[in-house]
Amino acid sequence: MILNKQVVNELRKEYGDAFYLLDSEQYRNNFLELRDTFRKIYPNFNIAYSYKTNYTPKFCKIVNELGGYAEVVSEMELEIALRVGVKPNRIIWNGPIKNPKKLEEFLVAGGTDNIDSIEELEVVKNIAEKHPDKTLNLGIRCNYEVNDGVVSRFGFDVDSEGFKNVLAFVTSTPNVHFINFQCHFAKRQIEYWPARAKGMVELIDRLGIIPERIDIGGGLFGKMADSLKAQFTNEIPDYQAYAEAAARVFAEYFADKDVKPELLIEPGSAVVGDCMKFVGTVKTIKNVRGKWFATILGSQKNISMTGINPPMEVIAMGGEQKEYENLDMVGFTCIEGDVLYHNYNGKLAHEDAIVISNCGSYSLVMKPPFILPNFPVLDICDEKTEVIKRGEVFDDLFHTFNF
Repeated sequence: MILNKQVVNELRKEYGDAFYLLDSEQYRNNFLELRDTFRKIYPNFNIAYSYKTNYTPKFCKIVNELGGYAEVVSEMELEIALRVGVKPNRIIWNGPIKNPKKLEEFLVAGGTDNIDSIEELEVVKNIAEKHPDKTLNLGIRCNYEVNDGVVSRFGFDVDSEGFKNVLAFVTSTPNVHFINFQCHFAKRQIEYWPARAKGMVELIDRLGIIPERIDIGGGLFGKMADSLKAQFTNEIPDYQAYAEAAARVFAEYFADKDVKPELLIEPGSAVVGDCMKFVGTVKTIKNVRGKWFATILGSQKNISMTGINPPMEVIAMGGEQKEYENLDMVGFTCIEGDVLYHNYNGKLAHEDAIVISNCGSYSLVMKPPFILPNFPVLDICDEKTEVIKRGEVFDDLFHTFNF
C-alpha cells in the first residue's frame, strides 16, 4: 500500500496520530533471498532468526512457516516462540543467563541449549543426571580471535580449561546429544566474516569433531536506503557478499568430506531492518534562539537510531507549509537528546505526517513506555489493514503496580 495523505488520514482516524507499519511480505522475501543465497554456495544451510531484534509474532510465524529456527536469548522470547507454534526442536537458546527451571523444561522437551559458562554447565549436568531417560540437545558457545578489536564476552575461550571441560561433558555423557558449535561476534563489517568462518573450521579440524550443526551467529547489515548507507564509513555488504565470505569457507572445507553439517547464521537486522516504518505527527514548530524545532508525536526510542538521520519522508496533510533550514525533528519526551532527525531542510506544517523507514531492528522491542503507552503496529502490505499489536492503554502499564 502506498502511503499518501488519504491513507494516513484513514489510519489516523482509526489508530491515532502515531503507529508502526510493518511489511510482512518484504520480510518473507528477505528471509528467502538470504537463505537461498547461502544455499547456492553451501546447500545444507538454514537461518535461525534472532528474536531479540524484533519478536513481533507475525515475523516469528513466517520464520516457522518457512522452516527456519527460532534463536532466543531469554525465557520471554522462548515463550513467544512456543506461543506462535514453534516446536522445541526448532528453538535454539543462547544468552548468558537462563532460568534453571525453564531450561530444564526446555531441554526435556527437545530444545537446543548452547552452553555459555561453567555455571551453566553445572546446571545442565544436574538436569542430565535428573533425567537419565531423556536425551538433551546441547551445544557450546565458542569464543576465539577474529581480529575485530573486540573481546566478546560470550561463550568459552576455545583454548581454555573451561572449554575442555564442557567439551568433555557434551561428548561423553550418555544422554547428551552434542549438536553444535556456536559463536557470536559483534561487528557486522564484511572483513571479519571470513575470520569467523575460518576460526570455526580450524576448531573443528583441530578437535577432529564434526557436529551436526555449525552456527556462526548473527551480525549482518541489511537492506537500507542509499541515504542511510551514505552515513556509514564502511561498505554495506549485500547477502551475496556475506555468503561468499562465510559459506564459501565451509563449502571448500567440507567438499571432500562425507559429512556436511548444517550451517546456520542468526540474522536479525538483515531480514527485518527494512520491514518496518514509523509514522509520527508534527505537533509543534518553533524557533528557539535561532534554531528551528518540530516536536513529533514519536521518539528516537521508537526508531532506535542515534547519531544518524534515518530515511524520512514528509507527507503534507493540508496545513500551510513553510520552508525550513536546519530544523531538528524532536521527540515528545522531556529528554534533550531525543532527536529523530537532525537539520531537516524542506517544507513542513503542523499536523504533517513524518514517515521514518528502516526501523525494524531493535525499535519496537526496546521502546519502554516511559511517559506514553506504546503505539499500535499495523500490517498494510496486502491493501488491507491488519492490527498486529493494538495500541497500549494505561491499564496495560499500571496493572502490575499496587495503588
